[in-house]
Amino acid sequence: MIQYITTKDSKQFHVNVLGCKNITFKHFTVFAPGESPNTDGIHIGRLDRVNVLNTKIKTCDDCVSIRDGSKNLVINGVTCRLGHGISIGSHGLFKNEEPINGVIVKNCTMTHTSNGVRIKSWSGAKLDTCSNIHFEDITVTNVSFPIIIDQKYCPWNKCKINEESKVKLSNISFKNIHDTSALPEAVKIIYSTTLSCENVKLADIEITHSGLIGPAISHYSNVKPKVIVAKGLWMHNKNLQVESI
Repeated sequence: MIQYITTKDSKQFHVNVLGCKNITFKHFTVFAPGESPNTDGIHIGRLDRVNVLNTKIKTCDDCVSIRDGSKNLVINGVTCRLGHGISIGSHGLFKNEEPINGVIVKNCTMTHTSNGVRIKSWSGAKLDTCSNIHFEDITVTNVSFPIIIDQKYCPWNKCKINEESKVKLSNISFKNIHDTSALPEAVKIIYSTTLSCENVKLADIEITHSGLIGPAISHYSNVKPKVIVAKGLWMHNKNLQVESI
């Protein structure tokens, strides 16, 4: 149990948790200036049964970054301010990466972050899987991209943008995500054309655009998610499967 500790102004990652089992962070605080690059709050990978609970993180990079080999991870009651939100990935850049399986992110708040909840894999990524990922009860306030799956992730021209990701995503849900987006495109899901997409669901999504131009919209590429009671979010893909409950 790691609790009631503050880490401040780290030069890079504040916390790096690698190859661990049965660890809980509780009432943990991370702080870095808004202009400090690569200052991830809690960076985790290749772990089993790790919890991040009731934690406050303000950085210029990922609030919590979840890398390969993570399984049975629970993030509950985390508040993120500035930075890049809670990110799964990037995934698939290196050989011999391990699957990500079993991540629950719930009761979290994102304020003025560039992303809310995000899954990202590299263009041209190595063959791998990312499954059983669930985001629930998330408040996004003035977040640029509240919900994003990006299988064309390619920063700094480190990959071939025209190549398809080989990371297979399955059993992913976004439920009860609400408040405001800083940009009109509140939901953006870009999926690989070479892999089938299995069981992606959105339920009770109520996000409004806080800007002056246009309503909140969603964009889907190579995927037709099941949308259940999507309130307040303008869908511009006419082929969505919509179900009321």
